[in-house]
Amino acid sequence: MGFLLRLVVNAIALYLLTRVYGGVSFAPGADVVSILLAALVMGIVNALIRPVLLLLSLPINLLTLGLFTLVVNGVVLWIVASVTALNVNGFGAAIIGALLLTLISWVLDAVTGALGLDGRD
Repeated sequence: MGFLLRLVVNAIALYLLTRVYGGVSFAPGADVVSILLAALVMGIVNALIRPVLLLLSLPINLLTLGLFTLVVNGVVLWIVASVTALNVNGFGAAIIGALLLTLISWVLDAVTGALGLDGRD
């Protein structure tokens, strides 16, 4: 999938998350640029910080059979919220929001794949 399409899909997923779940929202007056910026920061954090967090939490992740990855994803969402117009109402809301964001992104990825927009044959 192209970078711009991935950015738009992530932005739509973040926006839908704020509509579906009340624990995550955008600041009042947030516009499309703020949503795209949050999606861009989410991509950067997922590319640079998330692998380090997963490596550092590997022992506990093995003990919990991978369930600790939900906590790592919550930390990623919390980091994104701390530097963008995204608001998260506590760490528990970040974990639930990260789980819902994963599900929403999964559905959107399936839709873009079914429509042939992902560039795969």
